[in-house]
Amino acid sequence: MVSLPDVRASLRGALDPEPSPRLDPAERAAAVLAPLIETPELALVFTVRAGGLSRHPGEVSFPGGLQDPGETLIETALREVFEEIGVVAADVEVLGALPAVHTFVSGILVTPFVGLLDAAPTFVLSDAEIAEVLTVPVARLAAIEREVEYEFEGRGAWRGWSYALDLHTVWGATGRMLHELLDVMRRETPWLPAEP
Repeated sequence: MVSLPDVRASLRGALDPEPSPRLDPAERAAAVLAPLIETPELALVFTVRAGGLSRHPGEVSFPGGLQDPGETLIETALREVFEEIGVVAADVEVLGALPAVHTFVSGILVTPFVGLLDAAPTFVLSDAEIAEVLTVPVARLAAIEREVEYEFEGRGAWRGWSYALDLHTVWGATGRMLHELLDVMRRETPWLPAEP
């Protein structure tokens, strides 16, 4: 069974330790954290966004949000993971970042960081922002990964990566980030199967 030390050694060299994404003039910067924990198998933590939010209500995402003035992107990700699900920065070992993702509908450039939690925390949810926390084994995510195309009336088609869970689906910008992370893990770790 894979362990966090194995993941630490495999991923640290494959992720960007100091990302500096370039914003388009109309874009805003944001950051998220993809938290990895042992449950005992290696798993990723996602949030289900509250239904009353103005952006992406009810969708599955990694904890994160918009960058505040004076913050670095990693500070943004760590602040948001604390505000949304109560994980303190001292409990997160940040391994580095994946490539930034443009969310064209929202006009936001999101930098995803990957972090290790040595133990599964007691999550404290912000009721205003988060409806639920999902902990999903990495091997399951790799097994259910599919490239799909969704048609939206009046808005055309969206093509990307989708992960159908029991009651939720990971897709959109989070699906792109997850696919990138799984690709890195397929290259860098011998235990994750190749793409389906």
